[in-house]
Amino acid sequence: MSTLDRFQVDASSRRPARSGPEQPAAALRTAPQPPTKKSRQIESGFVHPTAVIDKGAVIGEGATIWHFSHVSRGATIGPRCHLGQNVFVAPDVRLGENVKVQNNVSLYEGVELHDNVFCGPSCVFTNITNPRSEIVRKREYKHTVVRRGASIGANATILCGSTIGRYAFIAAGAVVTQKDIPDYALMVGVPARQKGWMSRHGHVLTQASVQGIFRCPESGWRYREIEPGRLVCIDWDEDRPLAT
Repeated sequence: MSTLDRFQVDASSRRPARSGPEQPAAALRTAPQPPTKKSRQIESGFVHPTAVIDKGAVIGEGATIWHFSHVSRGATIGPRCHLGQNVFVAPDVRLGENVKVQNNVSLYEGVELHDNVFCGPSCVFTNITNPRSEIVRKREYKHTVVRRGASIGANATILCGSTIGRYAFIAAGAVVTQKDIPDYALMVGVPARQKGWMSRHGHVLTQASVQGIFRCPESGWRYREIEPGRLVCIDWDEDRPLAT
């Protein structure tokens, strides 16, 4: 017997015995897959399987909550709200209807967002004016309100105790330190200063007519500054939803 023949005999003798029909090689290489978690449907909405919804949180109809977000006990998420990836909502925070919160935003206790508010990626809210690690100030949380239809740009910071007016527009990277932001105000810079007015449709209002009327280039709606620092829409009530 040749050396090659002896090797083949020895190798075959060391093979483990198999019972039953021989399985295809592909089947032997495929490990069993663990069951996957499914997304949760809540009142016609959607919650990603990695999101955490604490018991006692209220989630409105049609809300969508994406990857790695956490809604705490006692928080209220209104109908048709959208929470992007990695959003934290603290206890007792309230969101109205159709609020859009983009990725990496934390809404701490004391924050209240009214209907149709937009929060851009990584914008920041605070709830203590003078935090110290060694001093507990949980009873000193400030109330921050963002009123109907306002927009907060990416990476903007809202210091606690502020009220952002209806349809105000906080530019990306701005730092809001003043307590009351007028309706429709365009706020830019660090610290944020008013640089003009924004229409409800999100356009800078420029070149008022001789009668003091601004006109939105998209909707055609007219706006007027009825007193210094106070703009109103002539053609549509501020609390009335947009026509669909």
